Amino acid sequence: MFKQILIATDGSPISERAVDQGLRLAAEAHARVCLLTVTEPYHLTSSWPLVGADDYAEYARRQGQERLASGAALARTLGVVWETIVVEHEAPYAAIIDAAMSHGCDLIAMASHGRHGFSAVVLGSTTQRVLTHTRIPVLVFR
Repeated sequence: MFKQILIATDGSPISERAVDQGLRLAAEAHARVCLLTVTEPYHLTSSWPLVGADDYAEYARRQGQERLASGAALARTLGVVWETIVVEHEAPYAAIIDAAMSHGCDLIAMASHGRHGFSAVVLGSTTQRVLTHTRIPVLVFR
């Protein structure tokens, strides 16, 4: 069975359900978990109200930790050994794959889609890109 599972979330309701299901799977399998969220890098052209990249990086890190807090609480309740990872990356799918590989994960668990709705259908979802570019098994929660 799986020993190290990366569970990716973007904080959307469907993604949070995937975190819940992934953690329950990890508990049954006695697997360790990496809870991961990816934040967008700061862009000078963005409409971000803060003045600098350092302010944005701190805000993004805090937001990422908040996205992972409920998963961490559930992991604690279920007795799952976990760590939280907040990564800033332009391409979320690449950050998910990189983190899974660097942490020795033998499964990636994630939702079928997240925040991006119709644009994900047009441009290709993060989940689809993970499925396309990784050799690690991916469990997709609908």
